[in-house]
Amino acid sequence: MVNLTLKRSVLSFIPILSWLPCYSVRQDALGDLISGISVGIMHLPMGLAYALLASVPPVFGLYTSFYPVLMYCIFGTSRHISIGTFAVTSIMIGTTTERLAPNSNFMSLNGTNGTQILDVVARDALRVQIAASTTFLSGIFLFLLGMIRFGFVVTFLSDPLVRGYMTGAGIQVVLSQLPSLFGIRVGRFSGPLSQVYLLIDICRHLPETNIAAVVVTLVALAVLIAVKELNIYYEKKMPVPVPIELITIIVATLISYYCKLHSLYKVAVIGQIPKGLKPPSSPDVSLWGSIVGDAFAVGIVGYAVNISLGKIFGQKHGYTVDSNQEMVAVGLCNIVGGFFQCHVVAASPPRTLLQDSTGGKTQVVGMISSVLVLIFILQLGTLFEELPKAVLACIVLVNLRGLFMQFKDIPELWKSNKFDLLVWLVTLVCTILLNLDLGLAASIGFSMLTVIFRTQLPRYSILGHVPGTELYLDTDTYEEVRRSCITIFRSSTTMYYTNAQLYLDALQEKSGIDIGMLLMKKKKRDTEEKRKDEKEKNKAKKQAKKPIMLLKCVFYQSRVKIETLSLCQSKVNWGFEQQGNGFDQDSKTDIHGNDHITQMSSTGREGEMGRSSVNDTHTIILDLSTANFADTATVKTLKNIFLNYRKIDIDIYLTGCQVCVVEQLSSAGFFSESIPKSCLFTTIHDAVLHSLRLHGASDVPIIYEYALVSGGDFELLSCYYFLGYLEMH
Repeated sequence: MVNLTLKRSVLSFIPILSWLPCYSVRQDALGDLISGISVGIMHLPMGLAYALLASVPPVFGLYTSFYPVLMYCIFGTSRHISIGTFAVTSIMIGTTTERLAPNSNFMSLNGTNGTQILDVVARDALRVQIAASTTFLSGIFLFLLGMIRFGFVVTFLSDPLVRGYMTGAGIQVVLSQLPSLFGIRVGRFSGPLSQVYLLIDICRHLPETNIAAVVVTLVALAVLIAVKELNIYYEKKMPVPVPIELITIIVATLISYYCKLHSLYKVAVIGQIPKGLKPPSSPDVSLWGSIVGDAFAVGIVGYAVNISLGKIFGQKHGYTVDSNQEMVAVGLCNIVGGFFQCHVVAASPPRTLLQDSTGGKTQVVGMISSVLVLIFILQLGTLFEELPKAVLACIVLVNLRGLFMQFKDIPELWKSNKFDLLVWLVTLVCTILLNLDLGLAASIGFSMLTVIFRTQLPRYSILGHVPGTELYLDTDTYEEVRRSCITIFRSSTTMYYTNAQLYLDALQEKSGIDIGMLLMKKKKRDTEEKRKDEKEKNKAKKQAKKPIMLLKCVFYQSRVKIETLSLCQSKVNWGFEQQGNGFDQDSKTDIHGNDHITQMSSTGREGEMGRSSVNDTHTIILDLSTANFADTATVKTLKNIFLNYRKIDIDIYLTGCQVCVVEQLSSAGFFSESIPKSCLFTTIHDAVLHSLRLHGASDVPIIYEYALVSGGDFELLSCYYFLGYLEMH
């Protein structure tokens, strides 16, 4: 048993041990090979381009497309997602590196002509160290959260929030690539409104535009967009799409080399790409205090993209993606990547779609693509030193097409859910104006506020009986339902401390019973009755003493007088008894079909309270079927409802309570002699029949017997059906 448990634990932690021994070469090898080559070819330009987004040299983007991909093949549970560089996580890392290592910190004066010189080598070295430390710390966060089974944290990122955030990040990516497209140099900005300042600075430097860079940009964009659209149009007819990104960088490098675009026309190129792999190095722990927030944010965003794509393709192909193991896998990818100077990885939608469409069925695709990237790093990297940065910027922009297609969410959300639309728009604006880290925090806060706001505006309704059934529906929506002397009140959401008072106010408004006014009248009436009783009592005592004194005075007088006085005394006593007997009540029950209304005599106490003033209501049923917990405010509110309405002789019953709610009410001391557990009913219909029987409805058979059944730490209300119920149905 222990060995079996250990085996399951090892296989769940290292999924490759479960699927690789069962790998079918005949069925899967060919598709994985074609897909691996296609994805590997796509890794090369994306790795070079997204490294620029992270503000690190391009070769580190290739490292990011190699080490983490191998790690995910071992520990990941999705068979189809393609881990590696991703635009959103890259721009988030770039924001951190530029904030902690701006160009201004590496400027020095030229002793010859007094101009300022930028120390690019020192700047890039520090930025690589910052990116690696952020990646490593992000991996630690994800790994620890995954080990404690905290994968559900991504549920706090709703789909509108994630899509709005990624769209906002895409706009930031576009703004960051505009200087490369126009061949200009601008300042670096960080913090809130940094994108506004960047856009203003770009407009200020537009007169310095490099015409040659603009020509390269236009040609590259035209080719990339045209072939991309052809790939989409002929998707079903071609076995694999045309690798236009790789073709573009090869052709652009050749043109740049032979036309000497850098030396003659000042077109910026990517520069030196060193051969070989760098040895691992430990991250700089001293930086963690400055990057802890950035590391957590970029890790959560990367994981959210991973699990979203993983579940989509898992459902498509009929397998399950473990959210906790995915968090562990992505965490290990970033931890190992941090040692090898990589930046944070995530699943890329374009590469994942390519992997699926070209027949990839397992993570062997990742192994094959990693081999292709390794060959490029070891042998072919130096051949692309003359590649213009404008071409890489074009590749980045063209691959953002999927992000900008998310603007179609706006009309769809307008029709379906305006709250989600508001979250989408606020997230977009916050991401652009407040930057990626603060924008994410503000967006999550706003999304949580919308949830709270929705609970503040629930729908309160009075339910009525559908004749001939056991159904009770909203009287405002359905005209066929009937209302009676029993008021059934329901809220569309859980009652808790933020809306408890709203619940109480809505109950009074919907039922038409102003409990405050009635309690005040009752108190006033009780005070008057008490004063009147005391007055009558004192008067009766005086009247009782008078005939006794008269009787003593005439005792020795004639017998006729004695008899007369005795008669007077008996009359006085008869009047005193009439004063002390109180009032009598006459209860009548009218039964009309399904409506049972109890009418009390106008001379009794109910008449004085004025039952007609509260629409003859003698029972209120609170439907708590929508409640999933009961806090102290809920308990206090329910207690007040029971006590206050009982004072005006209105019965209160609770229906539809879940077991957890009953447990919480019991532990909070809600039930007592004044509020017994017999006020709990499983359904509304049970409570209605019980109330009708209690108030004298003669045509309601006794079909239920209520009993409290002990069940551990809680008690459940059970109903026992009698033969009369079976005969009635």
